[in-house]
Amino acid sequence: MVSEEIISLFLVTLLLSISRIYDFLDLSGLFAALLIGLIVSLLGHWTWLIVLMSFLIISSVATKWRYDEKALLSVEESNDGTRGWRNVVANGGVASLIAILNYYLGGHELAYLALCACVGVASSDTLASEIGSLDPRTRIITSLAAVPAGTNGGMSPTGTIAAFYGGLIIAIISTLLGAFNGDATPPIFLFLAVTVIGWIGCQIDSLLGALLENKGYLGKHGVNFISTFSGSLLSLYAVYIFL
Repeated sequence: MVSEEIISLFLVTLLLSISRIYDFLDLSGLFAALLIGLIVSLLGHWTWLIVLMSFLIISSVATKWRYDEKALLSVEESNDGTRGWRNVVANGGVASLIAILNYYLGGHELAYLALCACVGVASSDTLASEIGSLDPRTRIITSLAAVPAGTNGGMSPTGTIAAFYGGLIIAIISTLLGAFNGDATPPIFLFLAVTVIGWIGCQIDSLLGALLENKGYLGKHGVNFISTFSGSLLSLYAVYIFL
C-alpha cells in the first residue's frame, strides 16, 4: 500500500512538472491538476492517473499542433494553448468523482471502466476539435448544414476520424493498464467499450454544443463535463446490456 502511494505521489509530481515545462497548464490549471491527480491516484489507483495523464499529454499536443494556422482562423485555444483550471475540471472532474465514489464504496469493479470511458470521451472530443477545426468541410450535427470550421456542434470528416482515434488511444492505454490494477472487466470489452463510447461521447458533446452552447444555455466547460459524465453512464449501460 505504501509503495503504491509513493508511485502515486511520483506520478502527480511528474504530471505537474511536464505540464509546467511544456506550458500545458497555467498556475490555476496546475493547482487543479494537483488536486484531481491526488484524488484519482490515492482514492483510485495510480494506473488511473496514468490514463488521465495520457489524455492531458495527447490533448495538449493536439492543441499546440498547427496552432498558428488555427489562430488565423480564430479557432485556436486561448492563452497560446495553455489550459486553466476550468478546462482541467471540465475534463477531469468526472474522473475524480468516480475515484471518490470508488473509495467510499470500498472499491467497485466497474469504477475503472467508468473512469476510462469518461477519459475516452474527453480525448475523442479534444482531438476532434483540435484537428477537425482545420477542415473546412464542417457541418452542424443537428441539420448537417454547412458552417464555418470551429463552430460549436460542427463536425467534419477529419474531426470524425480524429475522434475515433482519440477514443482508441485511451482504450489501448486503459486495456494495458487494466492488467496492473487487477481490473475485473474483460479486456476485449474494456477496449471496445472505451473506443466506441469515446466516439459516441464526442457526438453527444457536439449535440450539446449545437443545442445548448450556441444558445447560451451552457458554456464550453459545462458541455465538456456533461459529455464526459455521459461516457461513464454509457459504460455502465454497456455492462448491463452486454455482460
